[in-house]
Amino acid sequence: MNGLLTLPRVSLAVTPTPLQPAPRLSEELGVEVWLKRDDLTGLGLGGNKTRGLEYLLAEAIAQGCDCLVTGAGPQSNWAMLAALAARRCGLDPYLVFYGSPVPVTGNLLLDQMVGADVRFTGDPDRASVDVAIQTLADELRVAGRRPYVLPRGGATALGAVGYVRASLELAEQLLAAGLTPSRLWLATGSCGTQAGLVAGARWLRVPYQVVGVTVSRPAEECVARVLDLAGAVAELLGDRAGRLSRAGVRAPLAGRGGRGPAGRPHRGRLPGPGVLGQGHGLPDRRGPRRRSRRTGRVPGDRRRPDPVQRREVGAVKEAT
Repeated sequence: MNGLLTLPRVSLAVTPTPLQPAPRLSEELGVEVWLKRDDLTGLGLGGNKTRGLEYLLAEAIAQGCDCLVTGAGPQSNWAMLAALAARRCGLDPYLVFYGSPVPVTGNLLLDQMVGADVRFTGDPDRASVDVAIQTLADELRVAGRRPYVLPRGGATALGAVGYVRASLELAEQLLAAGLTPSRLWLATGSCGTQAGLVAGARWLRVPYQVVGVTVSRPAEECVARVLDLAGAVAELLGDRAGRLSRAGVRAPLAGRGGRGPAGRPHRGRLPGPGVLGQGHGLPDRRGPRRRSRRTGRVPGDRRRPDPVQRREVGAVKEAT
């Protein structure tokens, strides 16, 4: 993983983010719980995407790009942070959202405040963004622009490197606090964050499993994406152990991890179903909101309700 020291990176995040105990939740569940507060990364309203954007924007600058093109849903944290990071680095942000125009509130309002060029696909299918991003990038090239194109969530090997770096940060904090956790839980959407954590956990040989709770994609798709991205991250950073094996992964519907090359644990428990609820960005009327209240959130917690809710529900269901 020597490549981690040589990859260009722009400074966007305020790190290290705090590692804090959750005493009320720990008492409720009967197991010690700590929170890694990556809602406090500092850019905009904070969030996990800032770590990956440090590497992605560095590449955009190195390539001489003058604008950034990406997309997601109209209330996407990713899109808002990508637009803000692009503007900070001198690139014009272009955002493509699925569906039809909606009232300008929340993250969409922030997108407009930073001067992002916002467009809608007119199609409610989230995947419609993928084609529209490429179409817009082609139009910009014809117009003489030099776009830097990113998929939904910034889920690329380079973007996932941000969470390899975060794994090192977390390892230092765990050592200082005298903690040896058995699991690290997170919400998994575009899969880049979990892939970086899986690659980082394997590199550092940490004691915990990385457990993803899918918030949008089917579990089978997440399994493939996490393994592919984590392997690509390892190769990008010079890990000669290479790509992680999918062959040893147990049935994805069980949400269980497997073993990598030579029988070594791949350190990633892959996403399982059961907490997707009514859909991405929608509260589940069948109970997760009530379960999520049990977490007794840390005062001042600004984490996004939907994916955080589903991650916490997954953790609570296992613990109880």
